[in-house]
Amino acid sequence: MNRINQYIIFVFTAFTMLNAGDKASFAGGFLRMGASARAMAMGSGFTAEIDAGFAAYHNPASMVFIDKRQLGFSHHFLPLSRRFMAANFSTQIPPSAGLGIAWISAGTDKIDGRTSSGEHTQYLSTSEDAFMISFAQRILSWFSAGLNVKILKHQLPMNTMDLAGKGMGMDFGVFIRTEKGANLAFMVQDLNSRYHWKTDKIFERGKEYVEQFPTVYRAGTTFHYGKVYVAADGGMIMNGKELLGYTMRIGGEYPYMDHYFIRAGLGNGRMSIGVGVDWSLLKDNDAKLDYAFVFENPAGAAHIFTYAFTF
Repeated sequence: MNRINQYIIFVFTAFTMLNAGDKASFAGGFLRMGASARAMAMGSGFTAEIDAGFAAYHNPASMVFIDKRQLGFSHHFLPLSRRFMAANFSTQIPPSAGLGIAWISAGTDKIDGRTSSGEHTQYLSTSEDAFMISFAQRILSWFSAGLNVKILKHQLPMNTMDLAGKGMGMDFGVFIRTEKGANLAFMVQDLNSRYHWKTDKIFERGKEYVEQFPTVYRAGTTFHYGKVYVAADGGMIMNGKELLGYTMRIGGEYPYMDHYFIRAGLGNGRMSIGVGVDWSLLKDNDAKLDYAFVFENPAGAAHIFTYAFTF
């Protein structure tokens, strides 16, 4: 078993380094960045992981396996005047279902607005938001399926008025929890997700058009390798029938004195490290505080903080 795990880790690491190109230039890139500090410190390969506070983000089917209600907040300190934040709530619905709601927001501030003659007008901001409703159902004691429905909005700044693209999208996932504690999962992200734009009020020859998100098909697993907890996933990114590329993400977590964690990972063309602590706020071990340092080439370094609370 150890030899199999060694082979899996080697293949994922090598493939991740060879396929480091991020497809963030396509629509909906903010939904492929990652949300929680724990996930990003471990390479974001959380398709088969139950991430405290952000279970539905990685795979909605995992919500049925959470023990308590979970509330999570994440804030990313990014270079180049960018911002990213996320909030999520998940709960079980007895006897065998799960429900969640989430908000994800990204954008750029301090954009220098100018006229056609080059004169400064004002500083502008752009933003992308996703409001997500999640539902999961346990089909067997070890198998579940889940769905995210996303309401999408992309706001672009103009000197005279703002231009907004609106749309909807879906994610679908299945989750398998084995008796030995390892997880297996499959996820289809951004199934038919799109922005619908109307530019007739902005431009003289404006029109309506649809901007489609790439669809990500990924499979993942988690397992223990000695004392290290490993999470990994891989998949492919499709734009309609066109293959845009492959994605491989892997990371590990090492526990120290039960309540402290050291993490590292590779994924989405980025290297990352992080730490975490479990602590008690109202009840024993009901809160988690996580930090991730992510090196983004060529933008620089990103600092991610996440607070998750169970009740």
